[in-house]
Amino acid sequence: MFNLTGSELVVILLLALVVLGPEKLPDAIRRFGKAYSELKKMGTGFQQEFKAAMDEPMREMRESAEILRKSADFSTDQTSSASPPRASTQVRPADDPPHPEPTDQVPFGDVPVDEVSSDPETDHR
Repeated sequence: MFNLTGSELVVILLLALVVLGPEKLPDAIRRFGKAYSELKKMGTGFQQEFKAAMDEPMREMRESAEILRKSADFSTDQTSSASPPRASTQVRPADDPPHPEPTDQVPFGDVPVDEVSSDPETDHR
């Protein structure tokens, strides 16, 4: 964690021996060891809680991605007919009747004004 080499540890221990003295040094090392182990336990517990908290959203995201991947997979035949799909044509709903054909009484059929061409040569208003 601290990336200390052997020579650095020896210097730190000699400095602690000079500052604390030979009577207090073993007790200080024990307290430091206990504090270090408690910090390590807390760090490990935090990591486990964080992973557990992130696991549920990540699992849901993976499931959603898998569903999306399966729905976008066009390599499998999802239709029952073997014929290729026909070209798209404009289909009118059943309740929308077609425009009447032009006759002598209604020269342009029942076409709204906004659908009539605005070309002056073909505009017969």
